Amino acid sequence: MAVNIIKEKCKGCTLCVKACPFEAIDMVDKKAVINLKCTMCGKCVDVCKFGAIVKDEEKQEAADLSAYKDVWVFAEQRGGVITPVVFELLGKGRDLATDIGDVKLCAVLLGEEVEDMTNQLFEAGADVVYTADSPLLKNYTADGYTKVITDAIHEFKPEIVLYGATHIGRDLAPRIAARVNTGLTADCTRLDIIPETKGILQTRPAFGGNLMASIKCPNHRPQMSTVRPGVMDKAPVQEGRRGQVVPVTLNLQASDIRTKILEIVKTAKDAVSLTDAEIIVSGGAGLGDPSGFELIRKFADHVGGVVGASRAAVDAGWIDHSHQVGQTGTTVKPKIYIACGISGAIQHLAGMQTSDVIVAINKNPMAPIFEVADYGIVGDLYKVIPEIMDVWPQA
Repeated sequence: MAVNIIKEKCKGCTLCVKACPFEAIDMVDKKAVINLKCTMCGKCVDVCKFGAIVKDEEKQEAADLSAYKDVWVFAEQRGGVITPVVFELLGKGRDLATDIGDVKLCAVLLGEEVEDMTNQLFEAGADVVYTADSPLLKNYTADGYTKVITDAIHEFKPEIVLYGATHIGRDLAPRIAARVNTGLTADCTRLDIIPETKGILQTRPAFGGNLMASIKCPNHRPQMSTVRPGVMDKAPVQEGRRGQVVPVTLNLQASDIRTKILEIVKTAKDAVSLTDAEIIVSGGAGLGDPSGFELIRKFADHVGGVVGASRAAVDAGWIDHSHQVGQTGTTVKPKIYIACGISGAIQHLAGMQTSDVIVAINKNPMAPIFEVADYGIVGDLYKVIPEIMDVWPQA
């Protein structure tokens, strides 16, 4: 919905300026201009005597919506390696496609020399892979990827488009949504098909994780969501499965990309792969000080896991944010999650409670973490962890 000024009809009478309760109309060169304070209440429309202000509902007709079909997954890749969240999205995308009925599950893959990656997507459940292959797409740029995917959406009209809520996905998805005039629900933790309308119901945490909001997009297509890594089940691999590769029309020039990548610097942070880990050992404020992470690292190495952390430990500067598990960090779903000295704030629980097995070690028997733990140990972690390591075989 939007309120628009028809400049040719505006007489500069300022009646709309006086009527607006939000100071959302400015006069520029004796013409009314809507600013960002507008709430689209419509009072200006009612007072304009010249028909110069109109309220555009921007509703697409049902016939237009019926032209959109299929479920798309943005196949994010970095350096020729498809990110793990893509396979989770393909697993959920298959469920959505089945519930809708008579639609295909598709992946859209951008990069340079991407042909070798298409088979991985087919084996993970994709029926069709739309490819855009160009040296200009070798590395992610907001301008380049946005233009190519926007053009592809206009050309092929998908019904649903899913992105991983990664750094790239969070940057890319809202840009595309704005260009195709649709909505976007960010950081979803659940996706369902509404049986009556076959539309998608997108669920995400709201108000600091204290409640879950369900959002739908009934009047615009495609329906778009970013999905947190680690919350959906990966699609089972079907070796040898193949599908259709469809090259998209590429209307991309170097001049379309306003940024230039001079150098890619990989740091030690890149070694942290919480979303892929089968075992995560996390430390929290209960460690007492940053030296406690020496024991956490030793424990993680012993069991063949990686190091995680609570927000309290990260905010205290004890460990880098790349290790943070939770609503404002990384959502994880390992086989075993071991929480050491973590009380269990709701934001942390939202990021790890779907782990297969949760083990909690805490001195406080009333800590909320014990409510979601499969196994709870009440005691001093500095005494408990060495005893566990004595009986846990070295990985």
